[in-house]
Amino acid sequence: MKTLIHNGTVDVNGRLLGADILIDGQKIQAIGKPGSFGNEVDKIIDATGMLVTPGLVDVHVHYRDPGETQKETIKTGSLAAAHGGFTTVGAMPNLTPSPDTPDRVAEMVKRNQQEGVVHIEQFATITTGRTGDQLVDFAGIKKAGAFAVSNDGSGVQTAGTMYRAMQAAANVGLPLAAHVEDNSLLFGGVMTECQRSKELSLPGAPSVSESAQVARDLVLAKATGVHYHICHVSTKESIEMVRFAKQQGVNVTCEASPHHLLLTVDDIDGHDTNYKMNPPLRTAADRQALIQGLQDGTIDMIATDHAPHTVADKPADFRRAANGITGSETAFSELYTKLVQPGIISLSKLIDLMTAKPADLFHLEQAGHLEPGKPADIAIFDIDHPATIHANDYKSKGINTPFTGDEVYGTTVMTLVDGQVVYQRKEN
Repeated sequence: MKTLIHNGTVDVNGRLLGADILIDGQKIQAIGKPGSFGNEVDKIIDATGMLVTPGLVDVHVHYRDPGETQKETIKTGSLAAAHGGFTTVGAMPNLTPSPDTPDRVAEMVKRNQQEGVVHIEQFATITTGRTGDQLVDFAGIKKAGAFAVSNDGSGVQTAGTMYRAMQAAANVGLPLAAHVEDNSLLFGGVMTECQRSKELSLPGAPSVSESAQVARDLVLAKATGVHYHICHVSTKESIEMVRFAKQQGVNVTCEASPHHLLLTVDDIDGHDTNYKMNPPLRTAADRQALIQGLQDGTIDMIATDHAPHTVADKPADFRRAANGITGSETAFSELYTKLVQPGIISLSKLIDLMTAKPADLFHLEQAGHLEPGKPADIAIFDIDHPATIHANDYKSKGINTPFTGDEVYGTTVMTLVDGQVVYQRKEN
């Protein structure tokens, strides 16, 4: 079957061009000027006035399946990804049971392929059950299909364990993605320790709980040569250290999440626990450091940390509510509206941070680029007309996000995976 995406504004390796995309089966056959390929095709998708990009890539999602399927499943999570324009995601291993053996990783890879509507890459854990000091079989889990390792949701607490894990990951060529958090520095905090936490009379955790572990890990990464990836970086000190480490030749990459780029502690009212996540929202100075990190390349990519919860998990009590917000369905539109439209970063930069950069740095060779011969994983966005984010539009089981009700530009019109439409906006 041949499909023509006609007359869109197409991102071709960082350049925005008026173009047609010819799809033959599951692959992109050619990209050319509008009208280049005639109409001898089976299907024409009119993209006039629309932005056409590679399918977005998100290396940080939580699908809760198996273990907490009341919150999300592989199917619902991947439908949410497609709704947001994502065609490739990296599923974190905080599951029950954990993907911490070759057999469990192989089972998750199989289920992801069978049940997901987008491409789902699987993280394995660093340690057995994401706890303690017993390392997984790194060679075995790589052979079984893991694309990276992480204990996300839990920082590796001992330097010796992290050092041995980095050595093992480097030996087999797996990226190691770290949730950076020193538990001994949390002090029971439920938000960042700052003036706002005092105003709300909520226990605060100092931001050094993140940056102290970043400092430790950068030293270990330099010693081992591992590809060390920092999940959801959120503090000014962390950004400064990553910038310096890159200058010193450390093989470090990092991601920022939309909520840390767009919100601060000043947005927290103390009752809406959709503002509670981990890492917690930071100060305005931290947010500004993240923005600078995007602009100068210190931050390599944007990842959503999509973390769905039930309504019961988010009571109006910051002390008891679960950490995390959903992100797949709102990420691109929120970032386009609040970073690109005001001129903080360019549209090409945003696309790169959400497509080519994560794909290339995590060696996802079939993702992140619109090129002949590549899979026809494509997202089409409406950047000219505003839309309001409504909870009843979500495909995820989770509606836990502070962005509900926002008026945004850049909502998804259509998402294709391997040339097949997996999401299409309902027209009024």
